Amino acid sequence: MAVDNRSHVRRVLLITLLLNLFVMVLKAGVGWLTGSLSLLADALHSVTDSANNVMGLIASRFSSPEPDRDHPYGHQKFEAVGALGIAAFLGIACFEILQGAIEHLLTPRHTPVKISPQELWILLIVLGVNIFVAFYERREGLRVGSPILVADAKHTMSDIWVTISVMGGLIGVWAWGLQWLDVVLAFPVAILVFYSGWSVLKENLPSLVDEVAIAPEAIHAIAMQVPGVLNCHDIASRGVVGRQTFIEMHLIVSAPDVETAHQMTEDLEARLEARFGPARILIHVEPPGYTSDQITYESPKSGVEKGRP
Repeated sequence: MAVDNRSHVRRVLLITLLLNLFVMVLKAGVGWLTGSLSLLADALHSVTDSANNVMGLIASRFSSPEPDRDHPYGHQKFEAVGALGIAAFLGIACFEILQGAIEHLLTPRHTPVKISPQELWILLIVLGVNIFVAFYERREGLRVGSPILVADAKHTMSDIWVTISVMGGLIGVWAWGLQWLDVVLAFPVAILVFYSGWSVLKENLPSLVDEVAIAPEAIHAIAMQVPGVLNCHDIASRGVVGRQTFIEMHLIVSAPDVETAHQMTEDLEARLEARFGPARILIHVEPPGYTSDQITYESPKSGVEKGRP
């Protein structure tokens, strides 16, 4: 049975939301005082951090693993949808950063960036908060199996590299007067933001499109370890291993009665749950006379007809 971890996820998201708002205010304030394009772009990146936390709270509210009449398989895909929302925010942030950088290249500004050691120290505090948030959120996301926390931690991890890049550029401006560094560094910031969004998209699409969760050969091998099982076929699986998986198959058994066949399925379900749980497993029992060389799902258009020999 899937564990409802939503209250813990919401608590982590609330903590990170408050910290991200704190970071956003510091970046925007220093960016406005210094006139730094790269730092204002970084502040925009932090706006998406806070928006992601709010979206995560909304998604978590509706992502109960418990089924109901309208959602018999539970609601956990809401979290994956929320993670895709994070990817969309990252894409918007990437576009805004690139647009601002290109505008400044085409129309050079006359007011130079001015940065002081005190403002650099403030950015160092910002960097420390970002590091804490990223590792805290990732640790808790892996511990409770929450894709939205792991996705948000990836976003915050990109924020760390963005802040390091921006700080490097501002140190160059402060120490050597290299004004062009501020605009140039806005481009790698955009690339890092885009990469984070792509990573989140790639990790969450498989569960939304019901990509196979477990190799059918692995399920077949476990089934064949159960005494009395002759073969299994039409194996299908979806979901996320370690969080919630759905497995179904046809099982050919050699059993003298229904009760014995039922005990075989119970044995197999226990083995699969121990290996891939939490899982919901559906097994269709068939008699020894049924033959099939297939262990994977067969399309109705494949032309293969099932039946007794």
